[in-house]
Amino acid sequence: MICFPNAKINLGLYITEKRPDGFHNIESVFYPVGWNDALEIIETPNASEAFNLELSGLAIDGNIKDNLLYKAFLLIKEKRTLPKLTVYLHKVLPMGAGLGGGSADCAFFINTLNTQFNLGLTEEERLNMARPLGSDCAFFIKNRPVFAYQKGDAFQELDLDLSAYYIAVVFPNVHSNTKEAYSLVTPRLPHVSLLDVIRQPVNTWKDQLSNDFEHSIFTKYPVVESTKQELYDAGAVYASMSGSGSAVFGLFDTLPQIGELAAFPHWIGKML
Repeated sequence: MICFPNAKINLGLYITEKRPDGFHNIESVFYPVGWNDALEIIETPNASEAFNLELSGLAIDGNIKDNLLYKAFLLIKEKRTLPKLTVYLHKVLPMGAGLGGGSADCAFFINTLNTQFNLGLTEEERLNMARPLGSDCAFFIKNRPVFAYQKGDAFQELDLDLSAYYIAVVFPNVHSNTKEAYSLVTPRLPHVSLLDVIRQPVNTWKDQLSNDFEHSIFTKYPVVESTKQELYDAGAVYASMSGSGSAVFGLFDTLPQIGELAAFPHWIGKML
């Protein structure tokens, strides 16, 4: 069975406090977008190993035992019987971009295994499997717009439809380290409720909807800030860095032309 794990963007991102467990509480709106990896799961009963991973596309560093797909496989095997599998992952979504690509692959893997092998795992069971694997992994189990809080793994359903807009997502070839990005931010409570802002027209978001990571990432990597400005120059009604960076997206009323930014890895399409 083949699936296509998609990216997400953050509409606003506030780091509200440091938690006793060392993580941070956040507030953000997660919204899925149509830039995809490709993931295929094949039953291979004659394979020598229970889990085999074949990679293509963008290079992924690290041992297979550190891969989220393998960790998810082990978690599911604790609860359900699975055959020997070969998993093919074609990596398109850039890493260190704030788009949640690795988390999406993991969550889509869990959902697809559940469907492909009739495992009968409820959404809540799948969410609980995904949460320890990554703070935004659980979002992709739902894969629909939500207000995210706590570590980014608790959700409030959100009636938000941006399908009238186009989006350009640009990765300015900067790998942003999430742990380092958090270390450079001082937690704070937002002055204005994120939910109040998100309910206003999109053309009012520019001066109200912010990402707390932008200041430190822009200071360290000026190309990220200039990418955001170039999206505004190209006619975006709203532009922001996603997550802890470094990808930047712009929302447009019409199909955008992004000029020299097209030299960077990018995706342009209609909002979901």
